[in-house]
Amino acid sequence: MQVLKFGGTSVANAENIKKVKEIVSQSVQDKCIVVVSALGGITDLLLQTLSLAAARDPEYREVLKVIEERHLTTIRALLPVAKQSTALSKVKSELNSLESLVDGAFLIGECTPQLSDKVVSFGELLSAYIIAQYFQSEGVDAIFKDSRELIKTNNAFGKAAVAFEETNKLCMEYISDTGSKITILPGFIASSVTGNATTLGRGGSDYTAAVFAAAISADELQIWTDVSGMFTANPKLVSQAKAIAEISYQEAMELSHFGAKVLYPPTIQPVLAKGIRIRIKNTFDPEASGTLISKGQVQTGRTVRGISNIQDIALLSLEGPGMIGIPGISKRLFEVLSQSEISVVLITQASSEHSICVGISVEEAEKAEEAVNEAFAYEMSLGKIKPVIVEKDLAIIALVGDHMKSHQGLSGKMFSALGKNNVNIRAIAQGASERNISAVIAQEDVKKALNTLHEEFFEENIKQINLYMMGAGNVGGKLLDQISQQQSYLKKNLKLNLRVIGISNSRTMIFEEKGIALDRWREALEQGQAADLELFLSTLQKLNYRNSIFVDNTASETISDTYAHLLKESISVVTCNKIACSSAYDNYQKLKALSREYNAPFLFETNVGAGLPIIDTLKHLIASGDRVHKIQAVLSGSLNFVFNNFNGQHTFHDIVKQAQEQGYTEPDPKIDLSGIDVMRKILILARESGFKADLDQIENDSFLPRESLETKNNEDFFASLKKHEQAFQNLYSKAQENHCKLKYVAEFENGKARVGLQQIPEGHDFYNLEGSDNIVLFFTERYPRQPLIVKGAGAGADVTASGLFADIIRIGNF
Repeated sequence: MQVLKFGGTSVANAENIKKVKEIVSQSVQDKCIVVVSALGGITDLLLQTLSLAAARDPEYREVLKVIEERHLTTIRALLPVAKQSTALSKVKSELNSLESLVDGAFLIGECTPQLSDKVVSFGELLSAYIIAQYFQSEGVDAIFKDSRELIKTNNAFGKAAVAFEETNKLCMEYISDTGSKITILPGFIASSVTGNATTLGRGGSDYTAAVFAAAISADELQIWTDVSGMFTANPKLVSQAKAIAEISYQEAMELSHFGAKVLYPPTIQPVLAKGIRIRIKNTFDPEASGTLISKGQVQTGRTVRGISNIQDIALLSLEGPGMIGIPGISKRLFEVLSQSEISVVLITQASSEHSICVGISVEEAEKAEEAVNEAFAYEMSLGKIKPVIVEKDLAIIALVGDHMKSHQGLSGKMFSALGKNNVNIRAIAQGASERNISAVIAQEDVKKALNTLHEEFFEENIKQINLYMMGAGNVGGKLLDQISQQQSYLKKNLKLNLRVIGISNSRTMIFEEKGIALDRWREALEQGQAADLELFLSTLQKLNYRNSIFVDNTASETISDTYAHLLKESISVVTCNKIACSSAYDNYQKLKALSREYNAPFLFETNVGAGLPIIDTLKHLIASGDRVHKIQAVLSGSLNFVFNNFNGQHTFHDIVKQAQEQGYTEPDPKIDLSGIDVMRKILILARESGFKADLDQIENDSFLPRESLETKNNEDFFASLKKHEQAFQNLYSKAQENHCKLKYVAEFENGKARVGLQQIPEGHDFYNLEGSDNIVLFFTERYPRQPLIVKGAGAGADVTASGLFADIIRIGNF
């Protein structure tokens, strides 16, 4: 024998009720009990009309009209015209009784718990009656039975306790005597032993079904809802959540207690003792297997079975030196809360006995604070105990699983994953059974925490990386195209799922929480909202995604000034912008320290040599214990391009113009030709080598005339190059006379750095450096005479983008 329960969404309208009839008709072989909730949303409307009436607001009559129309419309949609009259007459009669009760509340201006129970009971009564009439009209052997005649309770209105002995007897007698194959019962409602209408609390339709299943020793209790079972996490918050095929009673109770709304927590209790299976099924996908809840521990599957959460939690902390070693403090605290009818969700106490902390519903926080302060007023007046501390805007997340006890390191794995994503834990609780590990966190971090833990414990080691791109020009555009090209490869081979959540250029910006479609990002950005750096950063923080990386593809000092703030929020930074790392030494050190403190990588490989692994190589040398004695380098792809192509056949002006047009220089080419860009690069290498240095300590032997250096715009700069063409030709001629080539060289030795144009003789490592290539020679303790050399393309949008991409992948593998 089976008991089937259908929730409010399953019976929300005529179309859904037809689905219910099909499910019941196909699955029932023997006698069957079908428990139904009120039509979706009706219970809330009933409570609303009663509340308005008690407040003497005549608007309650409009809500009554809505309730009436919903039911009458459903009847007309389900029943043939010839069979509507009886049902319409019955429902209108019941609605008249409802109106009389609500009118009474309007007249006296108040609502009692007993009246509330009577009013809300109409939802399930009308729903069950209409569904029974529809089943009969379709030729199904079904009958309506009022649950108030079978389930008996005490007089605790609003959340009555079942009198099981009498209830079990009445249910068994009914099932033995009824000749109907299917009985339709209203859920949620019951009656007291004195004959008053009562309710079993919100979610009580599940409980009604469980009580009846236990009373008649059913083979299985099926809960039909709008999702395909219990999930590994809330699918509305975690898109990768999966249905759990099988789970134990204890695991299901833990998950439902901690917010898994598919199952009402008390539902399991009546069927637990009799070992009756519970199956959660989807009314809208009846072929899905759903979740089976059974008595024994499930031996297969993952150690952690699910992750759940409770929103709107407040932490109540009682602490003080007068609590240490004093018996009865905890007892008094819990007595006070119990007497105030405040339910405690979580408890944690320091081993020093200096403090005790409890989690409660935020709605009860003020009442609890007042009651506890009053109970301990004497100790507080003596300074032995401090006034209660109340923290709000919190939530609880919990890992659940029967086999967690036998697996080491789960707590560490949980807290490490949360810590890496800047989720601060306010309190921790774990029972001796170790079936549940709970943590209190900020409510704003719930979505990030759930996704982080789900990725850690349930996904096939695929790590989701969320990217925010600042700058979508030459380099930024190439990077986005490279990511688009490699997305499937990274997911398959490196288990990395890269999503670009936000893109901004100097004009517009776009956000897409599920990831921007990279095959049409240019069109989307063109239609985006006006660019606003402050709004871009605040949106990044508000989204609060795990594994977030801010990618700076600009040369903006304003953007670089945001790095410290981002790192403090545990948002990683990848940048080709050299300004931050070549700024004041204290700022550089601060950024590195923040990266370590907040576990947020700060990577800037492309600051030197574009995509060449120069900084990465240097880091490995230092980390392995080597020491740098000298660095010699050609670090400007732009200047190398200029001097490789300046051969006496073209003017210096024309070569620089060509370099600018081909993207080898900054938009302002004076930055490159003045040597400031090379100064920044050698400064960064000196700092990464472990030396304290600042930009003003670097000697710059500039080859540009002073007039060129002092120009204020590109037009004047190029004009000055034409004016001083002979000086540039002289530089070239002298190098030719000495059988040398001109290279702009950066050097660091004995703690000092300098940059300048040099004549490089044949046979030198720099002599045959072609195009826009870079080269770095590291002379170290391990490489004293034959230096370690890194050489290759050191400029260009493609290679710079690939360097940024490599840093992103490094963080993904972090």
